Amino acid sequence: MATYGGMSDAARVAWITGAGSGIGRATVVSASAAGWRVALSGRRTEALEATAELVRAGGGEALVVPLDVRDPDAIPAAATLVGSHWGRLDGLVLAAGLNAPRRQWADQDMVTFDEIVQTNLVSPAHLVAAALPRLRESHGVAVVVSSYAAWTFSAMAGVAYSASKSGLASLTRTLNAQEAEHGVRACHLCPGDVDTDFLQLRPNVPGAEARQAMLDPAEVAASIQFVLDAPAHVRFDEVVLSPVSQR
Repeated sequence: MATYGGMSDAARVAWITGAGSGIGRATVVSASAAGWRVALSGRRTEALEATAELVRAGGGEALVVPLDVRDPDAIPAAATLVGSHWGRLDGLVLAAGLNAPRRQWADQDMVTFDEIVQTNLVSPAHLVAAALPRLRESHGVAVVVSSYAAWTFSAMAGVAYSASKSGLASLTRTLNAQEAEHGVRACHLCPGDVDTDFLQLRPNVPGAEARQAMLDPAEVAASIQFVLDAPAHVRFDEVVLSPVSQR
């Protein structure tokens, strides 16, 4: 039997946040199709169950773990449940995110600012910390779904979103610098425009023609899957993908 990092590669386990829709859901489906067991987290239990049904319909194994990633007190218990259910954790995909239509200093409100930063930056730090012991055991990988706006500045992305997503670059780099000795790898994944429900949070929601030129969630999931399936000695520090039309 082959080995992956510190453990057998049989039935590897991925924990995916934001799994109820968009990139998170597409990643769940992709990982399951590749033979991974998948744990699904997000705020909407009904959406998570719908994603889990897609997995089970394809013969895969799914564990639904409802979680509001903005609640730091709930994250350790969720990590314990995921790690104990199958006795391992090999991959962590952080796909939960938040933005708001009011994105400028002139019109943003600071309560929403705090919620965005909590979701996009603070919660990934808590999730990584909670998952790290299991990832050390497996020589696992964390994929931090960030944004094109973290790779190159975009004023249109908003004050809170740009700041929080840019912070993920440093979070990922410190994880790689400090945890490489334990075989842990992390990828700062920066997708450009993606046709998901997240577009509804833009000040001006794109129409059908604009959406057709964007990335599909499955295309982003394919890149995530490539990172998840890489050999244990290979690390993708940063991956940037965008539609040809990206500006």
